[in-house]
Amino acid sequence: MKKVIFYVLILTLLTSCSEVLLISSIGGTVVSQSPAIKAYNGVDALTIMKTKKDIKQHAYEKIKNEGNNNKQKEEYNAKNNN
Repeated sequence: MKKVIFYVLILTLLTSCSEVLLISSIGGTVVSQSPAIKAYNGVDALTIMKTKKDIKQHAYEKIKNEGNNNKQKEEYNAKNNN
């Protein structure tokens, strides 16, 4: 457990990442025993470090933008078909 705290402290100091986001991502990796969950949380931690957003936020924004694009296409087609 002391090693985990040490690594979290080092990662926090070496990156300009929010401590809360970093601890939540790495904490999930430590608690989980599933390799798939560990891999997801590791990728999520790296994503947060690089973009300041987690994977779920990226997915939400992509879906939201696609919905807006579809709405704009429908409005354009409705105007041009009349």
